[in-house]
Amino acid sequence: MSEQHRDGTRASLLDEYEVNSKTLEDIGVEILPVNTGKTVHAKRIPGHYRTLKWIAASVWLTLFFGPYLRWNGHQAILWDLPNRQFHFFGITILPQDIWVLAMILLFFALLLAAVTAIAGRVWCGYFCFHTVWTDVFTWLEEKFEGPPAKRIKLDQQPLNWEKIKVKLPKHLVWLLIGFATSFSFLAFFTDSFDLWKRLFHLDLGKWEWLTLIGLGLATYFFAGFMREQVCIGFCPYARIQGAMIDEATIVPTYDKDRGEPRAQMKERNAYVRKLLQQYKAKGEEEKLMEQFLAEGMDERAAKKKVQETLRQRANEEADHHFGDCIDCHLCVDVCPTGVDIRLGQQFGCITCGLCIDACDSIMEKIKKPKGLIRYASLDDFLGKETPKWYKRPRVLIYITVMTIAAGLLLWKLTHLSPIDVKALHDRAPLFVQMSDGTIQNKYTVKIVNKTPNKMMAKITVEGPKGLVFLTDRVVPVEPGTVGQAIVRVRLPKSALKNGRAPIRIIVQDQNHPEIRTTYESVFIGPKR
Repeated sequence: MSEQHRDGTRASLLDEYEVNSKTLEDIGVEILPVNTGKTVHAKRIPGHYRTLKWIAASVWLTLFFGPYLRWNGHQAILWDLPNRQFHFFGITILPQDIWVLAMILLFFALLLAAVTAIAGRVWCGYFCFHTVWTDVFTWLEEKFEGPPAKRIKLDQQPLNWEKIKVKLPKHLVWLLIGFATSFSFLAFFTDSFDLWKRLFHLDLGKWEWLTLIGLGLATYFFAGFMREQVCIGFCPYARIQGAMIDEATIVPTYDKDRGEPRAQMKERNAYVRKLLQQYKAKGEEEKLMEQFLAEGMDERAAKKKVQETLRQRANEEADHHFGDCIDCHLCVDVCPTGVDIRLGQQFGCITCGLCIDACDSIMEKIKKPKGLIRYASLDDFLGKETPKWYKRPRVLIYITVMTIAAGLLLWKLTHLSPIDVKALHDRAPLFVQMSDGTIQNKYTVKIVNKTPNKMMAKITVEGPKGLVFLTDRVVPVEPGTVGQAIVRVRLPKSALKNGRAPIRIIVQDQNHPEIRTTYESVFIGPKR
């Protein structure tokens, strides 16, 4: 591992480290400064990654509009906990199908791992609900209180009426968003329109009130006050990301070789002026003047050309002497967690890319190439070719398991029957011999209605010749509930082979004949 310096020499990237020492500081474990004190008031500037953040944040609008979507006259998405049902656009998932939810959780857990392995904490930077809510809260704060410098000054002022007048509207809007968040969350667990009606009549249950108030205040507190401290101090994902990324993972990275040594513009300009004075002392101006006059230029044009040539030479020498970073601190000022990306990757970085927008805007102004801070991997900086994501074993394993989970999920959802039937054979006794010589088995048939409508289930039994069955004519089953019926089946002994005979218990909804299912069972009798 080596890097090429500006003077053409090469050196190991490990030269600056004491590789024989194994102390935490020497191997770079959390020795970088972390903002755990004052509130971070980040600047907001437009840019490519800022636009991506707003687009990603819009996904959370489904939280507020999702409960009001209707499907066949019912709420499209509903977690009906009292009845232990989950409704999703006409699909009803009952406890018997809980593995479907397990597949969903497995899929998204591995998706998170795969995305992290490819591009770091994309979830944290663009989709995390805390990141999104905090971003919205700070955007509103800027609208009410002004830019960061003004907000910091306001925070430092003693509490007075003027300060209250500025801050009170912001806090009221924050509380309103907290209420909207908690109410929308609650509306996924009960009918949303009925929830509004009961709220206006103050007729909510104890747990509904606790959820509404508790989650609303938690949103207000964590997004409004804790902000980046949640990412730095509470979130475990920041700690485990080191195990989920590798040398090929692209994350926002500062190009140290290109950016160092840093120098502010006033320092650069002072250096350029110093060089111009040196050129003048060495007689460079006179030499160039003579050269341009000899080429036929008039004195005024030659004088202007001399100044331009010397300044260009001085700027080139300054570029060689200094790095491209002008130490403007804008990359730190826009960071929502207060991270200085120039110190290297650290657990406070949520890889949102706002520092890239900030740096690119400065590079444009000083006419330097963009990308001083960019999404890049360690392999990029070591001069290695970064493998494509589909050639990385870790990512391939994640995607393989995701594909299996998604395949099982799709298969189950496309084969999810609106009715589920189980027939339990009575074991005490297994069979009874009737007075006419026939054998009788008793079954308890349980019918699960997964539709949103009442079902009138008709039970029929098919099997060997001579089969007779006795049961209720029609079994009413309410939506999302389990109906039960006793079925007695009789067969002559001659229909049995080795004391057994296959039978089929058929259940059909009389209201919707297309809803029909067959349960395969066994009739048991005495062995010959």
